[in-house]
Amino acid sequence: MATNQKSLQRSVASPWRLIPWGIAALLLIAPFVAMRFTTEVQWTGSDFIFMAILLGSVVLGFEFLIRRSTNLAYRLGAAVAVVSAFLTVWVNGAVGMIGSENNPANLWFGGVLLIGLTGAILARFKPAGLAITMVVAAIAQAVIGATGLAVDVRGAIFSIAFGALWLLAAGLFRLAASK
Repeated sequence: MATNQKSLQRSVASPWRLIPWGIAALLLIAPFVAMRFTTEVQWTGSDFIFMAILLGSVVLGFEFLIRRSTNLAYRLGAAVAVVSAFLTVWVNGAVGMIGSENNPANLWFGGVLLIGLTGAILARFKPAGLAITMVVAAIAQAVIGATGLAVDVRGAIFSIAFGALWLLAAGLFRLAASK
């Protein structure tokens, strides 16, 4: 019993657990500090709440996934996938991937996130299934980006290129599955 309690205390206080939470806290504090020095940053209470939920979800998702395997490729794939999901939400909420954040085409990128989450659950978070899921997410990202070429060429190309992050996660999960 004492060994389990020591193990639990070590895992709770592990620097590898504290570092992501610290980074999330710094990212949340940064706009608060910036608002004291410039009028260009104007966050409301709801902006802070949204970002706290988003950052908390990212860190919790990452913690969940890295506990699934000790394989470095799996953990890196998990990190890339979680960061890709975070960036998709953040960019869409801040400025929009295609056109402005108010462009309804940007709502389709939520489908990419849904593909990733649904595929991960169906694959039971196993690396081979996650690799396939990430490839499907990359294809969806590229297709949605391509549909925006007529509206915003730069945003569409950015969105298509963003699919490379999903492919990187796929490659890492494939590497993890091969071991």
